Amino acid sequence: MEIVKNRTTLLVILVTLLCAILFPIVSGNVYLLTVLIIMLIFIIFSSAWNFLTYTGQGSLGHAAFFGIGGYVSTLIAVKSGLSPYLTIFFGGAAAAFIGLFIGVICVRLKEWFLAMVTFGFAIIIQVLVVSQFASTTGGWDGVAAPPLISSSIPNYLLYEYYSILLIAVLILILFRIILNSRIGLAFSAIRENELEARAAGIDPVRYKLFAFMVSAYFAGLAGALEIHYLGYITPEIFGVDISFWPIIYSISGGLGTLAGPVIGTVVITLIWDSLQSMGLTYARFIIIGVLLILIIIFLPKGIVSLPEKIRSIIDARKRRI
Repeated sequence: MEIVKNRTTLLVILVTLLCAILFPIVSGNVYLLTVLIIMLIFIIFSSAWNFLTYTGQGSLGHAAFFGIGGYVSTLIAVKSGLSPYLTIFFGGAAAAFIGLFIGVICVRLKEWFLAMVTFGFAIIIQVLVVSQFASTTGGWDGVAAPPLISSSIPNYLLYEYYSILLIAVLILILFRIILNSRIGLAFSAIRENELEARAAGIDPVRYKLFAFMVSAYFAGLAGALEIHYLGYITPEIFGVDISFWPIIYSISGGLGTLAGPVIGTVVITLIWDSLQSMGLTYARFIIIGVLLILIIIFLPKGIVSLPEKIRSIIDARKRRI
């Protein structure tokens, strides 16, 4: 049974990847391509946020790392003339460094106490960007960011899409490798019972700090990718909505699973854009809110658990017969 399940999972992954590769070429729709690019960036961002939850930690201010990555990458690219494909990693490193700083101070805090600290930190960073560092960051006016690929190059959007797709796939593979290693086992032990994990010789602080840095790094990298794709950055990148989207995507898809943030981002983004194309504005928030409530009530493990839920319902009906 386990072998069959693994084969099915592998087949689903390969089919999904094949669709992701072929769809932009087959459709030829520029708008859909832009939606897919943003979707991939938020898959990275959501997966980074979700990685933090494997140690039982939570964040309500991941927009801070998202924005730091964007600003640092942009400023380095502008000042040095380096390609954004290089500076995005500097943006991620800056976010990880700040994550280390916050982690050292706050990583011993319990779940949502840490979440509130990160929420406050995102607000503080936004204020600093528009006040103390306004001469460098441009304040509320923002700064123009060099594009990932020049628009003068034919099919540049297609090249950007495939490069971001490659980065997203590599990040997900890296997360899988980490979570399947001894580090992943330590994460699980800490999440389930921190006292027992400590008694077994696992240092919760060290592993939590590692998870926080990794999460911050890839959140910063995602922020840098988005800004270089959009071509402009303003302090709005630190907004509360930016912090909440990865939470919504991860919970909707399946918290604490690799596939969860991917599925959640795809499903919610498609629904969101479909509602927008129907002319709905504020009603979109209500619909997404109701959908999230329904998922939490009827699919507490997220959309990723839907096949298992359907299978259990079918089995229950067969037993009645």
